[in-house]
Amino acid sequence: MTSNFLHPSLAFLMLAAVLPFLPGSRRWRALLVIPPLVAIWAAFTNQPGDYMAISWLGQGLALAHLDPLSGIFCQVFAVMGLAGILFSLHVEDKGQHVAALLYVAGGFGCVLAGDFITLFACWELMSIGSTFLVMLNRTRESVLASFRYFLYHTVGGLFLLAGILLRYKATGSFEVGPIVPSQANPYDWLILAGFCVNAAVVPLHAWLPDAYPRGTVTGSVFMCAYTTKTAVYVLARCFPAWEILAIAGTVMAVYGVLYASMENNARRILSYHIVSQVGYMVAGIGVGTAMTINGASAHAYAHILYKGLLFMGAGAVLYSAGTAKLDELGGLAARIPWVMVCYMVAALSISGMPIFNGFVSKNMTIQGAAEAHQTLVALGLEIAAVGTFVSVGLKLPYFAFWGGKRTDWKRELKPIPVNMYFGMGLLAILCVLQGVFPQILYRYLPYQEAVSGFHPWAPWNVLQASMLLGFSGLAFYLMRNVITPHKALNLDFDWFYRLIGRILYTVVSRPAAFVDDIWTNVWNWLGLGSLMGTARGTVLFDRKVIDGIVDGSAHGVRGVGYLSAILQNGRLQSYLGLLTILALGIFAFFWYGL
Repeated sequence: MTSNFLHPSLAFLMLAAVLPFLPGSRRWRALLVIPPLVAIWAAFTNQPGDYMAISWLGQGLALAHLDPLSGIFCQVFAVMGLAGILFSLHVEDKGQHVAALLYVAGGFGCVLAGDFITLFACWELMSIGSTFLVMLNRTRESVLASFRYFLYHTVGGLFLLAGILLRYKATGSFEVGPIVPSQANPYDWLILAGFCVNAAVVPLHAWLPDAYPRGTVTGSVFMCAYTTKTAVYVLARCFPAWEILAIAGTVMAVYGVLYASMENNARRILSYHIVSQVGYMVAGIGVGTAMTINGASAHAYAHILYKGLLFMGAGAVLYSAGTAKLDELGGLAARIPWVMVCYMVAALSISGMPIFNGFVSKNMTIQGAAEAHQTLVALGLEIAAVGTFVSVGLKLPYFAFWGGKRTDWKRELKPIPVNMYFGMGLLAILCVLQGVFPQILYRYLPYQEAVSGFHPWAPWNVLQASMLLGFSGLAFYLMRNVITPHKALNLDFDWFYRLIGRILYTVVSRPAAFVDDIWTNVWNWLGLGSLMGTARGTVLFDRKVIDGIVDGSAHGVRGVGYLSAILQNGRLQSYLGLLTILALGIFAFFWYGL
């Protein structure tokens, strides 16, 4: 069944394959908008079903399984692909575009994969593409961060691969589907661990705030949308109603907010808030009711839009001002007003302000947890909502655009390309539209029967959100001079990872160095001495035997040639004399010999 189905990743893969060979700059950059437009058309027109079934090495693979759960992720991935491409059209580096195209294609492949082989292949494609999006920033910090990022995801991929292979050995199937918690086996936990690495579940999250702030301005926009949300999708597909995920998600939501409130770098603050916001989704999946699965899906959709817009705003500030550190910014609201407006739309969206999309998605998860009698989960998510508004909705924009300073007319700002405004404008409009008209989002949720029971604009929901945000804003205003940004870098769990790395390096390197020293001495005494003795014997044999034979033969040939040259002089007298001598010699031989 492929005649009525178009895989959204195909156009991305095709352009990534030919882009390095296209000449010029304006022409090939115009082609970049084609893949996301094709993907949007495919995501909104493809019908549910199983497509592109093939046989490979004796295994039946399902390259495309489309249902409401995978469909909603395909849609937002396609929309974000268009916004990200628009935001990056000014970039002339083909390498960045190729990496982004492969990365997005891998994301589509993961959410449509009907088997674990396809899922793993696309999972690794995403890892490779995103690694280059960090590395191609071409600074020492970005190269080191990309190396650490790749190591994290390689380890996560190995967990996933081990679980997949052991599961196949036990069940004889690579099919992707729900796993019942009470029937889980060790290989299921390995698969869960691999998924949790990409979901940035604490304490497996350190790669995210380490790599995302060091990526390219445009690359981080793509990365904030796909890696963690792909992991959210596979968790919802395979591990719904796993209580451990409800606990882990709540910890993520609170933990990410706490560390974001201490950060100075704008993109690092936003990175920690990815951990926090993904926590809402993971918690919803862990609760596992129709309402919370809808909430996780809706929040993933909304989060991709407003988080992409947040990274666009922070990236635009970095592109123009040359820094994303809050202590070095301020007084920029009048200099880049449209960046400030678009950022504030995203900031109010992530904070759950009414009329923005975060309000209609976040409350669904919290209310679903409360209805499932998961009171601590609901309370933890509410606490995280307060911290989100304080750090991303107030602290970051205040110190970036105002900071209690007058308009900074002395700072030299680099002009922001118009295509960056197009990307920000598209996401800002969608954030408002989904907030005002939630049915734009709700009509695509996986459990439609549960949507009818949720009314985001109920008076209590609006009043609760308004009071929560109002008191949070008042607290920030009173403490704005106390929570000023500081230059220190918080490593959180990355400190332990680096400590473990140093310990392993010490444990491995010192014994290895000791063995190497012993081997070097043994080699110098035995191996190198034997080798030198053999070399001297070879030289002697070459000089005395080989050269003797060759040189002797050469002398003999030269003597015969010299004698022949003397004898062949062309004089008749000489020939007659030689014949006489030869005849006398023969006569003497026969006479005296006989």
